[in-house]
Amino acid sequence: MNPVLLLIFKRPDTTAEVLKAIRQAKPRVLYIAADGPRSTVVGEDAACRQAREAALAVDWDCDVQTLFRDENLGCRRSVSGALDWFFSHEEQGIILEDDCVPHPSFFAYCTDLLDRFRDDDRVMAISGNNFQPESDQLTESYYFSRYMHCWGWATWRRAWQRYDAEMTFWPEFRDRRELLQWSGGDPGFQEYWKSVFEACAAGQIDSWAYRFLLSCWENSGLTVLPAVNLVSNIGFGSAATHTNDEINAQANLPVREIGFPLSHPHRVARDIMRDAFEHKVHFCPDAYRTGAQKMRSWVRLLPGRIVRRGTALFGFGN
Repeated sequence: MNPVLLLIFKRPDTTAEVLKAIRQAKPRVLYIAADGPRSTVVGEDAACRQAREAALAVDWDCDVQTLFRDENLGCRRSVSGALDWFFSHEEQGIILEDDCVPHPSFFAYCTDLLDRFRDDDRVMAISGNNFQPESDQLTESYYFSRYMHCWGWATWRRAWQRYDAEMTFWPEFRDRRELLQWSGGDPGFQEYWKSVFEACAAGQIDSWAYRFLLSCWENSGLTVLPAVNLVSNIGFGSAATHTNDEINAQANLPVREIGFPLSHPHRVARDIMRDAFEHKVHFCPDAYRTGAQKMRSWVRLLPGRIVRRGTALFGFGN
């Protein structure tokens, strides 16, 4: 069983649910990293303390390592710092946030594929998320995608070492029009992701996940996505840091067991069709709607609910 990194903040209720799932897998080593409370938020100190207590309720034979911060670093610096810490000790591992509850088979799925692609630089991450329609039928156990989803995932030190925190390669990547090779010929894809990465570089979006996604693309790296959804995000709601849209289509998705032995694709190549579906449905659906459809979409958004597309999948801010 691979080591697990549990990322927590101020959600004792959801943290307890995630730990319950981890308990079934009984990892030999559990790393717990927690950002500190914000001094400007009343009651957050107590909530952070309760979340840490919930995460420490480990009752199996396990080496527990902790990184509990006194000050608040914010999501980007806190998570990337925790991953730096984790991979300073481990060559590979599984990462779960405090509101991402995995199916029991998620752990064996990650373990199998961490070993299979350990030395394959074409693969940068393994995700437990599947956002394809329920009618989608994949004959293999997983496929390769341009999208790195982080609601329950796994990776290696060799991949995380390529994390470009300062986006130093973005100007060259942009000017060489490298997004073109990932676009599948869709100009909407290029326009959308150029605006996202420009906003990150300008400090308008504070997300570690967008930066790691760009790092994957800069290194021609793919992510493994399962044929069935293996992780449910139960953290949507007013108490969440990023995922506060309770009616989001990705909220509380059901999970299913993945069968073993895994059925492997014949080659490492991204699934262009499934990537295109995800871009159109989850990242910028308005670009592919008629004028009337766009109007109905905006009418359904109440004041204060209008958020950047993709926020739920790649959280930003503090």
